[in-house]
Amino acid sequence: MTPGRRPACRSRVPVIALTGYLGAGKTTLLNHLLRTPGARLGVVINDFGDINVDAALVTGEVDEPASVAGGCLCCMPDAGGLETALERLVAARPDLDAILIEASGLAEPANLVRLLRSTALRRVRYAGLIDVIDVVNDEHTAGSHAVKAAEGIEGATAPPARYSAATLVVVAKTDLLEADERSRALDRVTRRVHSRNPRALVIEAAHGRIDPLLVMDVAHEAPPADELPLAELTRHARAEACDNHHAHTHADSFTVPAPLPVSPGALADLLESPPAEAYRLKGVLDVAVGAGRSGSSGGVRRVIVNVVAGQVHLEAERPYRSVQLGLVAIGAHLGEDVRRRLEKAARPAQGPSESVESADVARLDRIRRRSRGI
Repeated sequence: MTPGRRPACRSRVPVIALTGYLGAGKTTLLNHLLRTPGARLGVVINDFGDINVDAALVTGEVDEPASVAGGCLCCMPDAGGLETALERLVAARPDLDAILIEASGLAEPANLVRLLRSTALRRVRYAGLIDVIDVVNDEHTAGSHAVKAAEGIEGATAPPARYSAATLVVVAKTDLLEADERSRALDRVTRRVHSRNPRALVIEAAHGRIDPLLVMDVAHEAPPADELPLAELTRHARAEACDNHHAHTHADSFTVPAPLPVSPGALADLLESPPAEAYRLKGVLDVAVGAGRSGSSGGVRRVIVNVVAGQVHLEAERPYRSVQLGLVAIGAHLGEDVRRRLEKAARPAQGPSESVESADVARLDRIRRRSRGI
């Protein structure tokens, strides 16, 4: 199983929200992700107002992005408008690697997550929220009157409540700071974020560049056959420009094959307490569930695993297809403990499938029922 490649059996398109205050660098980051070689990405743009200014900035690289205009996503009474946009994208391109939502600078991340996790659409799943911080103006922005009023913060130094909803925090515009100040600023932002959300991954990004592997998989190495010539030229031009700038944070990854059915108890142990260093866990596994169980084939059930910042999504995979079975961990700095935990979860189940503990199978069923996106 290749770390950055989408498993062939994935049944739902991951939806990734992109938030941040006005001018933080969301569109710069979005454009960087759109230039990922071979990526099939859908885009939903939300602008606070009647004119989709942000949509106009990315139309050269995305063919007619779906737009949700007239108000902030988080202010909608339900997910109706957003669901319509997502449904349009998935219907037009069911082979999408991911859908990116660039929310308004005034969007409240927690409410946006609620909308995405409660969607009735069965062909998409919530796959994380990236919050972009302008490191140069962070304290000034977080202390502004409008922001404090929206978040109920008294004083300019309290960490914003929005950090609680983020799975990944991107500290942007670090290239505008001297090296020593950049390190201090990154430490300060990391402390502020982790005081609200210890599981969030915090990374810096000059010019909006992050490793796409941190947030999504790509199914193909070549650009789409129907890509516009302008998009191809833009990808090449921007790629050359990136080579002349500071490098971005590269993702680490571990891959552990699991060709034989695994123990439901060992997998439940991993999913009930995912390793903190792994921002993402993904994989396809055959699980020994005992003979004759509902939804199993010969005492084996195939599952698709997706974890982002400790939030778990587990679903059954039907029908069975020919895929490489195993687990992949992805993060900014992975230690050997992460590999050992994946290897433990991927070990073959001991003994015949009839001896599988029903309590362990029930644990996995509870994890699956609790899954909401991710």
